[in-house]
Amino acid sequence: MKQTVHFGAGNIGRGFIGALFSQSNYHVTFIDIAEQIINKLNEENSYQVKLATEQEEVMQVDHVSGLNNMTQENEVVKTIQDATYVTTAIGPDILPRIAPLIARGIAERVVKTEEKLYVIACENQIGATDILKKHILDHLNEEIKGLLEGRVYFFNSAVDRIVPIQNQDSLDVLVEPYYEWVVETKESIPPVKGMKIVEDLAPFIERKLFTVNTGHAVIAYLGYIEGKETIDKTLADPEIANQVEETLKETGAYLIKRYAMDEVEHLSYINKNIDRFKNPYLNDSVTRVGRAPIRKLGPEDRLVRPITEAYKEGLSYSNLAKAIAAALMFDDPEDKQAVELQGMIEENGVAAVLKSVSNLNEDSEITKEVIRQYEILKG
Repeated sequence: MKQTVHFGAGNIGRGFIGALFSQSNYHVTFIDIAEQIINKLNEENSYQVKLATEQEEVMQVDHVSGLNNMTQENEVVKTIQDATYVTTAIGPDILPRIAPLIARGIAERVVKTEEKLYVIACENQIGATDILKKHILDHLNEEIKGLLEGRVYFFNSAVDRIVPIQNQDSLDVLVEPYYEWVVETKESIPPVKGMKIVEDLAPFIERKLFTVNTGHAVIAYLGYIEGKETIDKTLADPEIANQVEETLKETGAYLIKRYAMDEVEHLSYINKNIDRFKNPYLNDSVTRVGRAPIRKLGPEDRLVRPITEAYKEGLSYSNLAKAIAAALMFDDPEDKQAVELQGMIEENGVAAVLKSVSNLNEDSEITKEVIRQYEILKG
């Protein structure tokens, strides 16, 4: 049986990427530091993926195992030597931490075999695999780097599937029915069920990030301010639903102009995704979706990147400014970044925070509009 190595045994890893590999007749070795999950994978060797629908359809995932990358480094290296794919779903910030171990696996592999290895970071980040590749190369000597050509390939990708927080006592995962996994390459690569190959990823990943991720974040932050508990209940508020749609029309105007997208088709894409967010069977909390606001306010992320691009193009951005203002008000005491963000605002003010977190000049028109919206929301 073919082998694949996947870093990240969490809900996304098990409920999305790992499940697709299993369906494609791969044995999936999950790499993680969560000892409880790793032990369960090795004890049970299977789990179920349940679709968040009225019928709650179930898919069985078999041929899985786990390794702890903190205590079983040598075993991870050996597994990478035998794999066809190495994928990740761990969060962009963790990529530098796993790069040295992947580099070890690659270094030992390329001196033993010319079999091809495909590395794909499945993260909500533009160019995530490029980032991972850079960190991996930093841990390889020149001799090994010279052996990578034609043997190790790095492909960027875009991933899309909503997976809410759920019971951690079981390996089973609840996911939405919809998913999309787009991989950028001109190579002919081993097929994986559900993987879509494109030559230019940019329109796909920006459309996804600035519609799905932006929309999800706007719902979460506005819902949190209004004391809503879940995403679907937040969208039941007509005023918030309208605000979300108007925000996505602003990101859409940029995408349409940048990539010559069909306006009617993109509006349909927006509406389809708003319908996804309304799924009551996901029971997805606003605090889960809104978590890590400092990362989500980064200059290349779902809120700041589209507002800066809209500004450059001379397009409307007031609704995006309101979304950023709402993110600045996310003060969930259970979220480490939310607590840190509120401390930064209290100590230095909103303009300084936007400068340090979002790389927005304190006297820019965008910053002025965000502050205006922030003061309105604060009342």
